[in-house]
Amino acid sequence: MLVTAVLLAVSVFVGKAGSKFGMPALLLFLCVGMVAGVDGFGIHFDSAETVQLIGMISLSIILFSGGVDTKISEIRPIWREGILLATLGVMITTLITGCFIFFLLRAISPDYNLSFLQSLLLAAIMSSTDSASVFSILNSSRTGLKQNLKPLLEFESGSNDPMAYLLVVILMGLVSGGEEFSSGMLLASLGQLVMQLALGALGGLAVGWLSTRIINRLNSDNEFLYPVMMIACAFFAFSLTELVGGNAYLAVYMAGLVVGNTRIAMKHTITTVFGGFTWLVQILMFLSLGLLVNPHEIIDSQIVVPGLLLGVFMILAARPFAVFICLLPFRKISFKAKAFVSWVGLRGAVPIIFAAFVLTNLPGAESRFMFNMVFFITIISLLVQGTTITRMAQWLGLDDKIKEDEIKIRFPDEITAVTREVEVTGAMLDNGAMLKDITFPSNTLVVMVKRDKRYLVPTGSTELHLGDRLFIVAESENCENNAG
Repeated sequence: MLVTAVLLAVSVFVGKAGSKFGMPALLLFLCVGMVAGVDGFGIHFDSAETVQLIGMISLSIILFSGGVDTKISEIRPIWREGILLATLGVMITTLITGCFIFFLLRAISPDYNLSFLQSLLLAAIMSSTDSASVFSILNSSRTGLKQNLKPLLEFESGSNDPMAYLLVVILMGLVSGGEEFSSGMLLASLGQLVMQLALGALGGLAVGWLSTRIINRLNSDNEFLYPVMMIACAFFAFSLTELVGGNAYLAVYMAGLVVGNTRIAMKHTITTVFGGFTWLVQILMFLSLGLLVNPHEIIDSQIVVPGLLLGVFMILAARPFAVFICLLPFRKISFKAKAFVSWVGLRGAVPIIFAAFVLTNLPGAESRFMFNMVFFITIISLLVQGTTITRMAQWLGLDDKIKEDEIKIRFPDEITAVTREVEVTGAMLDNGAMLKDITFPSNTLVVMVKRDKRYLVPTGSTELHLGDRLFIVAESENCENNAG
């Protein structure tokens, strides 16, 4: 418990310090685990099975939480682009990266001449963008993105793990079976892929709908039982879908999407507790991944040289090629937006967990080589791409200021009122400077005025100044527009 407490505390402080310098917190959590491991402070941890279990539980929570935080109204304009990136994009990335790996290792690393299927397997492990990394960096950067890029990237990263997982499972089965690749095998694999995706989507939607019904009928006086029930629902989505042969990772994301876009009891408590719990499992997941790796193996020339070349290829060639092919039909997305989507091809915990899965089920030197290679490329991706996302958005002119409310009040979900902050403009003061002189829609109440650093409780005779911020509570979503 003492060791766990130290690691968690150090991770929090390191993550806080790293955010000031634009370093991804998840990369720092990974480094804390590596420093604490056998090549650092000597904590011995080599159980890939335990890491796989921690990763499975953590990804269930992370993907479910990502679905809860995703608004259907935001992804509706970009769902076609997101689905193409999450499916076809993963396939294209796997194919061209696998070909590159096959010829690269034969040219510079004869000790690890992976077969074509093994090369495709290594490529599939690294083919998806990591939801934990993308959610964390985009949400902590406090930088908005134009052209609906933020929901597009979050939707893609939250929904492309199932495709990568299916490719890994299928290719691992082919590698372990020692079969030759054929067109019949490809058709059978595609059929299995479609079936598992369909069952995963249907299972997630069903469990998500049932979860909302259960939560709304729980009727407990203890509000903290609601997040516990929601965690159980997330695990139900994963496990039940897995039992019927569907893709469990897609199921938990779809279940979270249903829950997040449905009115449920104690939603604020659920999302607050889930937020803290999600960060906890992310820290534990990256710490365990850092402990599992042996840094002296990572810095070996057999890993560093091909790893650097492969990392550069994936960042500058494989990911951009897949993105531009998938987004070719969508002319409303500018070239700069496509370039930015190409840059945010972050690798993170998911590829390492997939590599640990392969390490557990396909023991041998090749599996350990794949694990070390994936770990090295993940670090390269987080260092190069993760630290430059905000600057890349600014350089391409795609950054947008996030307008955050300075006065934050949350109502119970049963209350349908909405809140807005409105800045007092000259046009609003044309008929007089007092609050009673401004015409507001019916059923609207101004409950607070912020002037400089002071907060005033207004009355009708309160005199307003230019730049004052009014906190408004109303029954309609257009209170701000009408007030203006």
